[in-house]
Amino acid sequence: MHARVVAATVAAILGTAAPLNPGSNARAGGVGEPTVIAHRGASGYAPENTLASIDKAAQLGFSWVENDVQRTKDGELVVIHDDSLQRTTNVEQVFPGRAPWKVKDFTAAEIARLDAGSWYSPAYAGTRVPTLDQYMRRVERNHEKLLLEIKNPGLYPGIEQQTLKLLGNEGWLDHKHLDRLIVQSFSADSIRTVHELKPAVTTGYLGSPTVARLHQYAGFTDLVNPSYGSLSKGYVAAVHAFDGPHGRPLEVFAWTVNDAATARKVAGYDVDGIITNKPDVVRAALGSD
Repeated sequence: MHARVVAATVAAILGTAAPLNPGSNARAGGVGEPTVIAHRGASGYAPENTLASIDKAAQLGFSWVENDVQRTKDGELVVIHDDSLQRTTNVEQVFPGRAPWKVKDFTAAEIARLDAGSWYSPAYAGTRVPTLDQYMRRVERNHEKLLLEIKNPGLYPGIEQQTLKLLGNEGWLDHKHLDRLIVQSFSADSIRTVHELKPAVTTGYLGSPTVARLHQYAGFTDLVNPSYGSLSKGYVAAVHAFDGPHGRPLEVFAWTVNDAATARKVAGYDVDGIITNKPDVVRAALGSD
């Protein structure tokens, strides 16, 4: 491993010296096309993080979907991106006196009353914020795979344990499901906790650690998932040079790529996955229809 690390570090330095310009099918080391992951479901075509959005991803023929998990006032895990309900629901109309409408300040029953679809399109009026267990059952029904993000873990102490318990109750920590699940977060501490609690679970860190620090992350994460704008071919090679906690080369899923030109560019960096609101656009750009 050490020889690969040295070579990749040199490549990363050379690769990042040049400015960046404005490929399951996972391919550590550049084998095959990147896996395409539907971001918050097929959120370019249906309201994000809803059952409708993952249904749309399935209809388009995509098996990998991504979601965000947070916790209600009474301890229920729900699937929503923002820590506020304001952007993607009608909470201001239903509960006008409760600004700033934080997820953690509302019960699951209150959130279940909200319309999480009309903001996107009248066609989705009445769509609800799903609980995580509702969401997992729909993922299972659709025969999909899940890239689950623990969102804002600092707001929700113990959310890692709670999420893993729910996944276990739904059967997603059984051996047959483990290749269908990745748990990720922007918090290195949160991902380290997941790895320590359930070492068999594949984990991903959202961000781009320096090459000098990659060896630290390789102890508890299987993927390094940066914004596509922060990437270079050299950096991806540097990540691939490290073996993660399961003895496999670290992988790279880049986010959030929504147009053909960027998809082709990012695939050229030898990433293992591309996270996108428009998975069909990325698939067509990569010639993998």
